[in-house]
Amino acid sequence: MTLQVAVVGCGNIGNIHLGVYSKLPQVKIVAVCDIIKEKADKAAAQYGAKAFYSIQDMLKSGIQIDASSMCTAGVENGGDHYVATMELLNGGIPTLGEKPISNNLAYAREMVALAKQKNLRYGIDLNHRFTPAALKAKGWVNEGRLGELNMIKMTMWINNPNETSPWFHIRALHPHSLDVMRYFAGDVSKVQAFFKKGKGRKIWSNVQVNMQFANGMIGNLTGSYDAGGSYGLETLEVVGSDARFVLLDACEHLTFYPRFSRETETYDYVGGMMNFGETFNSRITRWVDQNIAGVAPDEIDAKAEDALRVQTIIEAIIESWETGQVVTIKY
Repeated sequence: MTLQVAVVGCGNIGNIHLGVYSKLPQVKIVAVCDIIKEKADKAAAQYGAKAFYSIQDMLKSGIQIDASSMCTAGVENGGDHYVATMELLNGGIPTLGEKPISNNLAYAREMVALAKQKNLRYGIDLNHRFTPAALKAKGWVNEGRLGELNMIKMTMWINNPNETSPWFHIRALHPHSLDVMRYFAGDVSKVQAFFKKGKGRKIWSNVQVNMQFANGMIGNLTGSYDAGGSYGLETLEVVGSDARFVLLDACEHLTFYPRFSRETETYDYVGGMMNFGETFNSRITRWVDQNIAGVAPDEIDAKAEDALRVQTIIEAIIESWETGQVVTIKY
């Protein structure tokens, strides 16, 4: 089967999606769409697709579209996701959306509800969990090598001078962080958050969050738009009663540390994945394969419901800082 794909939003991320799709032999890019005509025309010429300037015109064209990528941006990188996603879903098109699902929880809930109502596959590009290293670490957890899980710690920071909104940092960057934490530890039940504005900043560009998980684990997230460098952008540590692991930079280095032995195991560039940029290929390929296989919507990896829960956690983090309280999360 050849999966006929459309990409909506032909900016930087949209072109990353197009680049991945173009290299997959099981995919044909049939349509691109952007409200900026020049962007749509350029992508159409590059990838041999038909250009559209509105989703409605694309849907009315009669072109067969088996699946789509929704790569619009907007305020806090998620402000323009709602309208485009609702149009695609109302058109009956399985959709892979960009993160965050939406920085408006009411909109996000509507999007998820519509996909459920129409029984459509709806995933989100939460690509940090789609690395061979993360899959290997998940295998250790599932096999019980870590014993009873006790703690999880995540650090994610990059240099980003963007000042578009007070909550840009937590809403735009940390869907990734929190999705990975949920991937290993399950749902968060309570949060206590602290923010700091960086030097010369107008926005809350640094965050520290303490978390209690539904399964009893405890954890913390440290994030920043005022840190980073050439190495050490992301560190995940999961600690159990028998062992712990540390995963660096999403995919580059993974080490297993037994509690009662010095015989550690270290794996560098698991599966040949060398850097974060390659995670788009893993995630999008998984999306393609699951659509070709015809999996049920609730079996999609990193499905929209996962992203909605992440955004619910983010809004609880903001509430905790604004109220000075430990916030119990209501999903």
